[in-house]
Amino acid sequence: MNVLVINCGSSSLKYQLINSDTEDVLAKGLCERIGIDGRLVYQKAGCDKEITEAAMPTHKEAIQMVLDALVNDKTGAIKSLSEVNAVGHRIVHGGEKFASSVVITDEVLEAVAQCNDLAPLHNPANLIGINACKELMPGVPMVAVFDTAFHQTMPAKAYLYGLPLDFYKKYKVRRYGFHGPSHSFVSKETARFLGMDLENSKIIVCHLGNGASISAVKDGKCVDTSMGLTPLEGLVMGTRSGDIDPAIMEYIAKKENLDIAGVMNVLNKKSGLEGISGLSSDFRDLTAGAKEGNKRAIAAIEVFCYRVAKYVGSYVAAMNGVDAIAFTAGIGENVGLVREKVCSYLGYLGITLDAEANAKSGDNCVISAADSKVKVAVIPTNEELAICRETVALV
Repeated sequence: MNVLVINCGSSSLKYQLINSDTEDVLAKGLCERIGIDGRLVYQKAGCDKEITEAAMPTHKEAIQMVLDALVNDKTGAIKSLSEVNAVGHRIVHGGEKFASSVVITDEVLEAVAQCNDLAPLHNPANLIGINACKELMPGVPMVAVFDTAFHQTMPAKAYLYGLPLDFYKKYKVRRYGFHGPSHSFVSKETARFLGMDLENSKIIVCHLGNGASISAVKDGKCVDTSMGLTPLEGLVMGTRSGDIDPAIMEYIAKKENLDIAGVMNVLNKKSGLEGISGLSSDFRDLTAGAKEGNKRAIAAIEVFCYRVAKYVGSYVAAMNGVDAIAFTAGIGENVGLVREKVCSYLGYLGITLDAEANAKSGDNCVISAADSKVKVAVIPTNEELAICRETVALV
């Protein structure tokens, strides 16, 4: 079966065509600057990237260009669109309505639209992508895979905030968590790779990228995660603050003469690693700066790693133990320094690292030493493959 995986943003669209039998990627790419001037990046497996500059007034034109590229006479990955057997769509917020992936129906689309308030930048774009695909590919089954669904197994003690309960009852204000496909994929892959019984395991997944979150996965189910109502809560991230004292918002608003939108802009786009370092949100720039003695870059790295270690420690308590810790995503997979610093706080768990293994990056890899009481591994995430698997399971 060939599955087209679509991840629609407000002005961009990532896609992959995956053969679900072999799990090979047949073609992949992205559409950028939708609604502005438009650019299609297309790459068939084994070929060079092709870049096409063309007007994309809406997501419909973008998806049409993707479909045209897939069946192109010269570099198309398939001969006709009839070879696309299903489409898997990433949807950021499913609220409490969706605890698992679902086949898309009109009722599902209506329920997703009701969650738009919870993700105003993402959900409307996700819906536009689905509707464009439905129009251009009538009759092809489509599946919605939610960022929030994997975390819907959290108990109330983990998802309720210390706010008036009426806010939850009326507005569904609670912890939801994000990066669900990644946390689901990596926790399962960790158990498989380490030869553990997933249904009798305690795994902590550290998804560390520009957006970063941690999950506690007990017996294959999420029991807690660091992101909240929105992806702003939790770890210090590329440009997001993560956890702060809520009173800071009023304090800064008065000092800087900002309204609530202005404060939120600071917390989402001008904080985190970039805000602390004054240099960059990219860890490659920070590590280079730290090597040159840039004190703010050093501080940003230290704050980031310390926050990760605190969350790991709290999730060990939440699960009353841990069998394995998995690092994944851009920073988690590629920055040995971060893994080393995080694990330096975890000696009380009997964790020791194999320095040589930790210096590598790429495939699944155990980085804990042979005598470590807890296994520590690098497990590359694959959100597109996770979406593909979820899609195949339902169609």
